[in-house]
Amino acid sequence: MSVTGMRLDRRGLLLGAAALPLTATGAFAAAEMMGMAMTRFNRFSLGGFEVTALLAGTSTVPDPHGIFGINASDEEFAAAAAAANIPTDKAQFFFTPTVVNTGAELVLFDTGLNAAGIAGALQAAGYSTDQIDVVVLTHMHGDHIGGMTDDAGAPTFANARYVTGRVEYDAWAGMGNEGFDAKVRPVAEKTTFVEDGGTVAAGITAMAAFGHTPGHMAWLIESDGETLLLGADFANHYVWSLGYPDWEVGFDMDKAMATQTRRTLLGMLASDKMPFIGYHMPWPALGYVEARGDGFQYVPASYQMMLE
Repeated sequence: MSVTGMRLDRRGLLLGAAALPLTATGAFAAAEMMGMAMTRFNRFSLGGFEVTALLAGTSTVPDPHGIFGINASDEEFAAAAAAANIPTDKAQFFFTPTVVNTGAELVLFDTGLNAAGIAGALQAAGYSTDQIDVVVLTHMHGDHIGGMTDDAGAPTFANARYVTGRVEYDAWAGMGNEGFDAKVRPVAEKTTFVEDGGTVAAGITAMAAFGHTPGHMAWLIESDGETLLLGADFANHYVWSLGYPDWEVGFDMDKAMATQTRRTLLGMLASDKMPFIGYHMPWPALGYVEARGDGFQYVPASYQMMLE
């Protein structure tokens, strides 16, 4: 057959296609709308450690100016939102516990809102709740301790010991808080209490980050010369808290101290170019901080932590 004979007749193809029968709903069935979806975990290496961030839950919250920047004007708040291309009438909250595999132990930092959320995220990441050796509580707010027990009060992490800050525990023990009394107080005998600079294991060090709660702790993770900060709630939103550290946050129990802590940790992260995981940063919650004027800017990680 000659090359000429092999040429396709475009007019003939179009006429042939037009002659094909159509179904009652059109040439092709419409694809089903699947709804919003995200991954449940993000894993990377940090020296000899393996770090896995877990999406234990997410929710849309109305009226964010009632929570963030409560000492800022409506105009200032709206301008910050517009610059970041986010609305002012709602915000998306993320809840991100983190697992650090040291090679000897699985260490879980915080437990999310409920047992189902943390168990599901762990399962998606290839872990079971029974494998967790240590549960570290950065502080006692409900979205950090909620997953410690199921709805019937049974412990979620059957084989775990617990670590938390002494200042934090003592403060909540005197408050008469229902969540603390139900979730944390019953495991006091299994709990190790640490001060600033205390450790869970070699390479996992507590950093006092007081203000959000009386004894709120961040945790410095170090392995083979690589470092990462698990910042917990020192900054609760990537724009309205991290970007404007002097803006007060309704959840902060000591607002002046929380502001000082934000400036200290953000300055350290920006100066050292250290990556961090923020419990409420946009999923997958891993990023960097840059100085910007009198404040800071959140820079999401791209492929930095994927490189060997």
